[in-house]
Amino acid sequence: MLADYVKGIRPDKEELKRQIKAEEEKLFASQMKIKEAKLPVMVILEGWGSAGKGSVLGDIIKCIDPRFFKVVTMDKPPTEDELRKPFLYRYFIEIPEKGKFQFYDTYWMGEVTKGVMDGSLSRKKYEDRIRSINITERQLTDNGYLVMKFFFHISEKEQKKRLDGLLADPNTAWRVGEEDLKENRSYKKCLKVYDQYLKDTDRDAAPWFVIDAGSQKWARLQVLRYLNQGIDTALKNTAVNAPVRQNVFRMNPVIRLSEIDLDKSLTEEEYKTRLKALQDELHGLHYALYRKKVPVIIAYEGWDAAGKGGNIKRIAAALDPRGYEVFPIASPEPHEKARHHLWRFWNRLPRTGHIAIYDRTWYGRVMVERLEGFCSENDWQRAYNEINEFEKELADWGAVILKFWIQIDSDTQLARFTERQNTPEKRWKITDEDWRNREKWDLYEAAVNEMLEKTNTVFAPWYVLESVDKKYARIKALEIVIEAIKKALKEAD
Repeated sequence: MLADYVKGIRPDKEELKRQIKAEEEKLFASQMKIKEAKLPVMVILEGWGSAGKGSVLGDIIKCIDPRFFKVVTMDKPPTEDELRKPFLYRYFIEIPEKGKFQFYDTYWMGEVTKGVMDGSLSRKKYEDRIRSINITERQLTDNGYLVMKFFFHISEKEQKKRLDGLLADPNTAWRVGEEDLKENRSYKKCLKVYDQYLKDTDRDAAPWFVIDAGSQKWARLQVLRYLNQGIDTALKNTAVNAPVRQNVFRMNPVIRLSEIDLDKSLTEEEYKTRLKALQDELHGLHYALYRKKVPVIIAYEGWDAAGKGGNIKRIAAALDPRGYEVFPIASPEPHEKARHHLWRFWNRLPRTGHIAIYDRTWYGRVMVERLEGFCSENDWQRAYNEINEFEKELADWGAVILKFWIQIDSDTQLARFTERQNTPEKRWKITDEDWRNREKWDLYEAAVNEMLEKTNTVFAPWYVLESVDKKYARIKALEIVIEAIKKALKEAD
């Protein structure tokens, strides 16, 4: 893309001025349309050092109400905490809310290309990162985001001229870093790496626009023109459904909920003996997880009153409180609903060596949100594959992923609801919504069966906990967690 790049025809000075003014007015007028259409706009600026990204960005944001945009600079290397999260983490948490602009002075390109050039990123790791980026950008556009990517291109000679000019003035010399000088000295090597990255991440949904950055005003016009064209197209497509993607992940077989044998139980004596032994074993394994920096994700779903809380409590009781966190997941807050449905879960990922336990999860998209009409059919149909991709990213990062469905029958739920209703100290656990959901038992069961069928991947399988006897379910969960952690620790050796 860069090696064979052909410059466009630059207008003369007066025409350039006229066209910039027209495009700025168009962008200014688009703000309310973007807000009304709830269109989130991501504008990613990449390019050579001293190519003028910052100056053009400064000019463009003058056309936009400050309440409608945010500028994010991501040219710094990941922090120690960010290095203990998946590669995508620090980028995904910075996506904008619906109806707003977010401008990025460099995004994930810088970290990837730098890793290639300094040799810290192997060929396989590079390919993994490219795949992750392409999947994420596709997910964003499928969920209604406009992703505009610009690369500011200048020649080796032009870059050196600009760097020398900045260095010659004491007031601007500080703007030139060693990385800029190194880039110019290795211009041909960088050109090859940048060109390959652009080709590898140039997709129909989020294409690259190479900007001739020979002059600031000319670069500004190009960005404005492409940006306005992108906004016009996106506004016309806001009502268009994104395609439901074919699943590409290998699945484990599943059993339908109605076929599960719930006649499983433990005596009180068996339960107490096994509980103590398993909790002691898990306690020791937790320190090994921390030492070997293996992250663990334990996700709980199940029927109301199935026993999620008690199950989580028995696992958490065995863990060092400094090394785990339990996330009770309720309805999304307004700022969460204004973003991609997985955003709030990217924000709740554990660090390496830590355990995250989720009381309800990202699967709400294909259950409660599906059945209660909180998202469109296209949204929840797409979500199966998006969730599989999300979990694959976590598995490739090295996370142990355990997903528990806690199963009871309708009669057991009714008995537990009635007990809660009739016991003053337990009455807070039962709500009108619980009773309403119970009326939709058959619909929920069909949704859960479809969820299990479409997301029971080999890298993030589902485990059904038979919980008519809560004691049995708690012991089974502990055994599964311990077995999975032992396997992960062995593979980490």
